[in-house]
Amino acid sequence: MKFIYGKQDWHTRTRGQENCYLLTNGLGGFSSCSMISSNTRADHALLMVCTEPPNHRYLMINRLEECLEWEGAFLHLSSQEYEDEKRSEEGYRCLSAFRFEDYPKWTYHAGGAEVTKEIAMKQGENLVAVKYTVDNQTDKDIIITITPYLQFTPKGTMPGPEQEFVLDEGRIASNGMTVFFHTNGTLRPFPLEFVQGMYYAYDACDGRMCTGTAYKNHSIAKKVPGNCRAVLEIVYGMTRIRESADEIIANAVSYRAQLARACGLKQDAAQMLAKSAGQFPAKRASTGGMTILAGFPFFEDWGRDTMIALAGCCISAGQPETAKSILRSFAAYCKDGLMPNLFPEGHNKPQYNTADAALLYIHAAYLYIRRTKDTAFLEEIWPVMEQIIRCCQKGTAHGIRMDQDGLLLAGEGLDQVTWMDVRIGDVLPTPRHGKPVEINAYWYNALCVMEAFAALLHKDGRSYGETAQRVKASFREKFWNQEKGCLYDVLSAVQKGAEHGSSAGGNEAAGSGKQAASGNGPSGPDGQIRCNQIWAVSMPFGMLEQEQEKRVVDVVFEKLYTPYGLRTLEKADSQFHGTYGGAQQQRDLAYHQGTVWVFPLGAYYLAYLKTRGYSKEAACRVKSQLEVLESAMREGCIGQLPEIYDGENPSFSRGCFAQAWSVGEILRVYELLENLPAAARIGSSQNKKQSE
Repeated sequence: MKFIYGKQDWHTRTRGQENCYLLTNGLGGFSSCSMISSNTRADHALLMVCTEPPNHRYLMINRLEECLEWEGAFLHLSSQEYEDEKRSEEGYRCLSAFRFEDYPKWTYHAGGAEVTKEIAMKQGENLVAVKYTVDNQTDKDIIITITPYLQFTPKGTMPGPEQEFVLDEGRIASNGMTVFFHTNGTLRPFPLEFVQGMYYAYDACDGRMCTGTAYKNHSIAKKVPGNCRAVLEIVYGMTRIRESADEIIANAVSYRAQLARACGLKQDAAQMLAKSAGQFPAKRASTGGMTILAGFPFFEDWGRDTMIALAGCCISAGQPETAKSILRSFAAYCKDGLMPNLFPEGHNKPQYNTADAALLYIHAAYLYIRRTKDTAFLEEIWPVMEQIIRCCQKGTAHGIRMDQDGLLLAGEGLDQVTWMDVRIGDVLPTPRHGKPVEINAYWYNALCVMEAFAALLHKDGRSYGETAQRVKASFREKFWNQEKGCLYDVLSAVQKGAEHGSSAGGNEAAGSGKQAASGNGPSGPDGQIRCNQIWAVSMPFGMLEQEQEKRVVDVVFEKLYTPYGLRTLEKADSQFHGTYGGAQQQRDLAYHQGTVWVFPLGAYYLAYLKTRGYSKEAACRVKSQLEVLESAMREGCIGQLPEIYDGENPSFSRGCFAQAWSVGEILRVYELLENLPAAARIGSSQNKKQSE
């Protein structure tokens, strides 16, 4: 899938700043910038390295200032915006085309010359290559001059006015770190200059640090005689450079072609998503295995996100060995039945603050085993999964325990243990303590999976099946909201000291952002319509009657569906927030209170197809709706899918511009659509289990 953009896409600087590219190296490092070569975020960088994968990131090369010179004339190709508008570069005015398929490529026309720029990053190394091809169609000499802006600071920080840099032949050093470079151009050193006031428009919208600093102490130039063509290449890396720009570009193309082949899918959009999915798995130094980065440019690897993203980014993408490595890494860190949401980094201990990551681990293992039939690995991780179920039954940290009715309780105090996990001091904008609907869907699914796994391993799995039946009976009795024809979001636990917000009609505490110090939610079932109920239908093993499942899907479509994702709260709710933006607190209060999330859309489509018997008519409808997301892949981060959109008018992406579980869950839908007969057979078997 090739994306081609023209002048209408940057007829203003603001418009040109809306889209960016992303290149990753499988270590946590990346290269990213807007398509008009303007950094609009503090985390945009030509070279963001990762010294200890996947989270020890340092911004080394902020950007490249690019200029053409001829007979005293001077013109920028780059387009950086500055706080002082007089300093802003406007190279987008001579940008003719931008293309992205496997790497970004720019075409400029200026001063009688055609200039192309290509950037690629090498897998497994902190290495980026930039190649300029200048076709001089005039009789006069043209000089292309590239000036790197240097930071050499940890991601999220800016260099101060006292930082020192050392420039030697082929290396730049500062803050105890060294970047090597190779070029066929002419090195032009000059006195160190501290650059201030670079303006990051997208960070400004989100209330983040909106100006940046950097240093420059040299440029690299290439003279192109009249009526000649010349190539200027620059390669930057953390080790001495041994490859040309052309070799690095060719390797990038080959790697992404391999990703497209591995997924085995035919549609162009599916193959592009498989390539995009391949940008999230990364090595993890602390385990020696693989992990999944939750999103770029902000996020690290988290347990919950990894377990959700693994299904699409690894299994649907045709990377089962990566899935196996991830499952093995997490199994080694299972503690008291919980999976780490954050791995240990340096002196920091792992964090076990999720109710769903461990249950989703069992789900991910099920999808892996179903695909690979790897019973030897199943035998290896079986004790870990046994521990998860046992600890959930007896009780573990954060109030996670099975109640007398078989349903799973989760959350206590100020802990936020579901994916709607924002906490602002002692305020929980979306308190969900008690029995969250998706947690119990995962719980039932895990019990059914364990029963099936036990049969595969010739073990006694009757206790899992018996508990599952008790869970199903209680779920059907207590979660069904007869008035609204869908599921309650939470069955709240009543504990001593709770400050109740509402009854079944709605969760006033959630909407207002108020929460007692005890961390308890409302006394009755939460009748707010949220997207979490969709997982009670989309999981392989469900608890509802078929007609109930269909009704849930219909309500979710009516109240929460947008072509870009599902709203986290229906618009009619008094606590709905239609816009995500502004300062941190303002964003957090809106984060799960109406904001549109892409990844639950995957579950919606899986549920829709399931409740329609995987019919051709249903498949055609889903394919038609997915075309909107294909257009979304042209916007924001090209070829990727974002974290979230505004809730009121979901036309503008927010948060991380590339999100693993967004890509992974939609890729699962594409895979399902290409394998409908097999899906129907699997679905029939699981529906039989469900009806028992």
